[in-house]
Amino acid sequence: MKNVLCALSFFMPIVIISQEAVKPDIIPQHIVTDSYHGTNLDDPYRYLENLDDPNVVTWMKTNASYSESVLNRISGKEMLFKTMKELIERRAASITNLTITENDTYYYLKRLPGEEISKMYKRQGYEGEEILFFDPTTYKAEEGKIYTISTISPNIQGDKIAVSVAANGSENQELLIFNAMGEPYPETLELARGISWLKSGDTFFYNRLNSKDVTDQSRKIYTAVFTHKVGTDPSMDDRCFSKEDYAEWGISEMEIPVITYAKEADARLLFASSVDKNIKAIISRSQNQLRDNWKPLLKREDKVTHMILAEDAVYYLTYNEAPNYKIVKAPLDTPEFENAKTLVANSDSETITDVVVTKDGLYYATIEHGVEAKVYFLPHGKKEALPLTLPFAAGQAGISNKGAAFSEVWISISGWTSPNKRFLYDPKSNTFTHQPLSTPVEYPELENLIAKEVLVKSHDGVMVPVSIVHNKDLPMDGKNPTVLYSYGAYGNSVFPFFSPLILAYTMYNGILVVPHVRGGGELGDAWHKAGQKLNKPNTWKDAIATAEYLIDEGYTNPKKLSIFGGSAGGILVGRSITERPDLFVAGAPMVGAMNTVRMEETPNGPVNTPEFGTVNDPEEFKGLLEMDSYHHLKPGTDYPAMLITAGMNDSRVIAWQPAKFAAKMQHDNTSDSPILFLTNFEGGHGGRTTLSQTLEDFSNIFSFFYWQSGHPDFKLNKPLKD
Repeated sequence: MKNVLCALSFFMPIVIISQEAVKPDIIPQHIVTDSYHGTNLDDPYRYLENLDDPNVVTWMKTNASYSESVLNRISGKEMLFKTMKELIERRAASITNLTITENDTYYYLKRLPGEEISKMYKRQGYEGEEILFFDPTTYKAEEGKIYTISTISPNIQGDKIAVSVAANGSENQELLIFNAMGEPYPETLELARGISWLKSGDTFFYNRLNSKDVTDQSRKIYTAVFTHKVGTDPSMDDRCFSKEDYAEWGISEMEIPVITYAKEADARLLFASSVDKNIKAIISRSQNQLRDNWKPLLKREDKVTHMILAEDAVYYLTYNEAPNYKIVKAPLDTPEFENAKTLVANSDSETITDVVVTKDGLYYATIEHGVEAKVYFLPHGKKEALPLTLPFAAGQAGISNKGAAFSEVWISISGWTSPNKRFLYDPKSNTFTHQPLSTPVEYPELENLIAKEVLVKSHDGVMVPVSIVHNKDLPMDGKNPTVLYSYGAYGNSVFPFFSPLILAYTMYNGILVVPHVRGGGELGDAWHKAGQKLNKPNTWKDAIATAEYLIDEGYTNPKKLSIFGGSAGGILVGRSITERPDLFVAGAPMVGAMNTVRMEETPNGPVNTPEFGTVNDPEEFKGLLEMDSYHHLKPGTDYPAMLITAGMNDSRVIAWQPAKFAAKMQHDNTSDSPILFLTNFEGGHGGRTTLSQTLEDFSNIFSFFYWQSGHPDFKLNKPLKD
């Protein structure tokens, strides 16, 4: 959930509930005491971890019904929903997941106005005739579930395409295979992911999860890699990397093996995938064997985060002795990291964020101060990179291409007040050609907005970049409704981006604030490490410092300031609220990691230990406890209003984490502010599958915040009853 403002979700129509909304009873506590390295820790709601208990499910459903009834009483919510929808559907089409094959076939997802989910299309070349390739609304329609497309994976030749679909926002993927005409092959592969086609074009590698049950602790332990030949029974697939191979190559039980084929180098790469951004990989250039002739390639200690194989070389993006990253190159015959030579050196002021290799040279993007994007071109054989003059000033830039053997390169740029635009770049003429995949749309409302970047001093004197977006005519009188959003984990950055949802929020004179907190990657690897494990408090303390700055500078006041974030961003929200409940009027941790001490008791928990730590280590346990919002709730505290969400099918943050947090906050809170807990029983990590649910989710959050901040357009139609 790196970028929740751009996500999609499941439909739930807006209905104004007329009956009385009765607040659920506070459920009793049954304390279980755990001992960690000499520390005794009481857990009063351990029993909520049993999601198979009918009483637990009934409590969650009762809270969900109450929350929906409250949210649907907010007078301005329906209009906000309609405003968001109108802004989004000005576009002739929303296009995502673009893949271009070597034969110039475009495969992509497209959603037209009036449609709830995206369908898959193809065209031959940029100007080719568009053809509907696969409509997921027709897939298993008799089940009554909503299937959406997750990934599109064409083979090298472009004549066979693997398409992943999943039901109701889950991550239990079903892999379908089509020929170039859109005709399906008979087999379906269950729980397949990490698709990579071999040179032949009729066989691919894939990793398979062990279980569909999101509560199954073995779901991700010792997963295996298989090969599948199109047109054959998946039960006969060859297991080419399994548990027996883990020890030989030093792979842990929770690292996920993924094998990819690199055509340019005619090589196979096995990645030990985890949340650790440092690549761990082995390589094989054998022509005949799938199992044998593997050789070590990269260790995590090499600090490589991205690699590209070309015909005669391998390129690495690394922060090894380069805190803002450098690009190095090694011969393909001796590809080990120690043989690499620097092509692009570390910059003191710019962090490298993206890199691609083409027939003509190397392109890379950077970010300065976490908010200003630049793009460079380094021709093959040259030593000096050429800065490209972008068509407009951008907050972020993405680079894509067809492969290292082709010249085509596309650069997509955007910013807080600049919708994303895609350009084909020609290095010979140094020109950009706008190549939109849909009819461009205008937002004249953007003329009323300004986006400013400031530096805020955090608790320890470190200056944190902060983005602030608002109507240019707003008076800074300390009375503006303001929402703070951030993430701060895994080294993932929240670069400036345009969203109609942000625009809709600001049209009600609200201020959007994004502190680029530590734990993200906006200012390089050191910025990430400064918000990791025992350093995690910097993440929410940066947010708190931003809140204090906004109040001191007259943007807002504590009765009008709200905060939200999702997934790992729930740590930021939960700990900001529990440490400084006086600073905020409302908060919304969305499918948030709220009980980090117990995270390793979930299927997705152990794979996250490189980022957050493990309770098995005495020092890392201290870090996990410090970032645990559930355990920092205190009885007798006046907490701000909260909208806490969970997904019953969530395989990343299991639903009982936000459930336990909600139960304890309801128990401990002494203020009159509502503590709402809303579970999506048909959804997963965020629960989003359709446009309407996206709009429902964000109209819930923003109208809830506006209501709590006293906005005149957002009031309850009927008062709440205890």
